[in-house]
Amino acid sequence: MNTGTILLILFIFIILCIILVLLYKCSRMSENLKKLKNTNQKVSALNILQDFMEIIGNGSIDTDEKMKSINQKLIEKYEIKYSTIVLFNGMKYRVEASNVSDKHWTEFENLHNQDIFLESINNATPKYITIDQGEKLPYMKMEFERAKSAIFYPIYVDNIYMGYWLIEGGKPHEFDNIDTTVLNVVKDNLTSAMKIINRQRTIENMYRQDSWTGVYTYEYLYGKARKTIDKYPTSIVSLIKITNLRQIEDKTSRKTAEMTEKSIIDYIRGCLSPEYILVKYSEDTFVIAFSGSDVEGVSKFLENVKETIAKMRIKIVGSLRAEFNGQTIAPKTNMVLMTYYKETALEEVINSLAKYLEEADASESDITCL
Repeated sequence: MNTGTILLILFIFIILCIILVLLYKCSRMSENLKKLKNTNQKVSALNILQDFMEIIGNGSIDTDEKMKSINQKLIEKYEIKYSTIVLFNGMKYRVEASNVSDKHWTEFENLHNQDIFLESINNATPKYITIDQGEKLPYMKMEFERAKSAIFYPIYVDNIYMGYWLIEGGKPHEFDNIDTTVLNVVKDNLTSAMKIINRQRTIENMYRQDSWTGVYTYEYLYGKARKTIDKYPTSIVSLIKITNLRQIEDKTSRKTAEMTEKSIIDYIRGCLSPEYILVKYSEDTFVIAFSGSDVEGVSKFLENVKETIAKMRIKIVGSLRAEFNGQTIAPKTNMVLMTYYKETALEEVINSLAKYLEEADASESDITCL
């Protein structure tokens, strides 16, 4: 074997060694990247509760929008192809949020009837299902190519069954090697978020419409109206008390007191812009939220309102003393207002105003800024 051949073999050997070393480094790098990705996913799973809390604390959107935002956050953060959250309200199942076309929602709302998921619900354990080529997921009734893998998570809050979270993928066996530890953390955080949102939803739906005046009760401010109020950094909240309303009822009639209240509310409601919100607080007191207004502007408005109310004359009707019927009475008011700052405790502002009016002298008839 001549020298040239030996050098050639040696050169080839060196090249092979270099290739092997590079392949080894590439393999290690790939493993490290996978580990880094898994680590990032775990950190992301642990941090998503903070994202959820930011959504939950957003007073400018209602609970339905919050559920949709949370679902979208799950989709973006964990690269989920399809995510659907279904809740049971005690009477029926309803899709709260999904990035799947609503033509499939009836299927999702009936997953609890599928035998394949019943054990999962009863045992509070997740269920993973997938298919091979030519098959379809058992719950699917249309567009069989849409999803080929799914993980079903029953949701329990304080050991009470509330519904389920369905994750779907577009490939067979897509979730075979998924880190279930990460998903379990995510599911637990989702459950915590839903618990808070359900409480918020209860508050949102507590209000009712006063049958006589037609205005909502004050709970309306803490739910639906909050979206309008919190569009602005500051607003003015005012409580107006008809100080002699109970006296009117005692000395004349309930009907006259109702007419007094309705006349005042109808007048004020006709003066308010669409973003100003009038609600009833108690029998003789109501609240106005002047969204985005300032103290000076509201004070001038209330001065005009107070002056007009003082000139009102309400005809007495339905009195047991016949000589009173047909005569008139004049309503008296006491007003107090305070600045409300976006994202702070609106109920504390209203409570402070109510406390002031409750403790004020019965003869006080003023416009007070706290």
